[in-house]
Amino acid sequence: MPHPTGTYAISTTLGESVRAFVPHPLPPRAPALEPAVFADLHRQAELALARLAGVSGLAPSVDWLLYSAIRKEALLTSQIEGTQATLTDLFDEEAGFKVSNTDDVEEVTNYLRAFRWVQAQLRDPKGLPVSVRLLCDAHRLLLDGARGAGKQPGELRRSQNWIGGTRPGNAVFVPPPPERVPELLADMERFIHTPATDLPPMVKVALLHAQFETIHPFLDGNGRIGRLLIAALFEHWGLLSEPLMYLSGYLKQHQAEYYRRLSAIRTDGDWVSWVAFFLEGVATAAGDAEQNIIAVASLVATDRRALLQSPKAGPASYRLFELLPMMPRFTIERVRQQLDTSFPTATAAVQVLENLGIVTEMTGQKKNRSYSYQAYVERLSR
Repeated sequence: MPHPTGTYAISTTLGESVRAFVPHPLPPRAPALEPAVFADLHRQAELALARLAGVSGLAPSVDWLLYSAIRKEALLTSQIEGTQATLTDLFDEEAGFKVSNTDDVEEVTNYLRAFRWVQAQLRDPKGLPVSVRLLCDAHRLLLDGARGAGKQPGELRRSQNWIGGTRPGNAVFVPPPPERVPELLADMERFIHTPATDLPPMVKVALLHAQFETIHPFLDGNGRIGRLLIAALFEHWGLLSEPLMYLSGYLKQHQAEYYRRLSAIRTDGDWVSWVAFFLEGVATAAGDAEQNIIAVASLVATDRRALLQSPKAGPASYRLFELLPMMPRFTIERVRQQLDTSFPTATAAVQVLENLGIVTEMTGQKKNRSYSYQAYVERLSR
């Protein structure tokens, strides 16, 4: 027998009346979720997160790891919504190179800005806590620009939206009427900050992501803000000391199942399958991130060894090499600025790395040349 996880309200939009789903407040009560059901999966996810935190010490700088992990999350969460940008596009844009799909790249960089802003708020004693206001401000950053202009950036929707279908009447899912959205989000905020529940934080993150997607409080960007909420809650509850995991990779790989599991909460009251899917996702994503760190640390260590053994290497080439993981595409002018040196010194430093096969020149031109730490870019793009 399905367990109802909400009620229906009649909402009139575009001249037709539809049944809009209004979820019950968290935690689920019919029946209540039993933590014992997820004990094994939860333990595996916790263990994977602990291993990920441990292996991050392999890299000389956690900033390197964060540079790539946050960009991968930004890219993958945007790709779930159909954005076509690649990691190379992102690196090129940061290097000042011309990119063809500028709107797509802008969407990814907007997510990056929103992500970093949310993290800064949560780490600042005077910053905003995880709250409706925090999500609205993040939404404003996310939709800043051409594509988001007409989608009420930073504001809760004032009209009925729907998911799938050409109109509300043939939609796959109709979220709550707009007038119910503020109270539903207030209930969610209360659940986050009420300690009286025996559910572990990671299970609460799963519930909150699903609840947010069901409420669908914005006209656009709900998927990305809902996945940013996952990262914010991991920070809030101290589940991972640094955001080294890109869960959106798992969700993108299992996109049909991701949507199906969320839908089954509304249609069948099936919270259990969703939470199990989410915990498996955390364990898998943390394991993938761990393997990636090991591979990247190994690549960088091998290249550093080759550089240190080269008789032509000097201080400028050493300093340039240490910048590469956070500057994988570059021009000589950018190197000159970063090293605060002369153009000939910057050119010589790049030449040393090129002769060792560490960096590759990409244009084949004599002037305005650009370079790539190609093995590193390819490793991250897998």
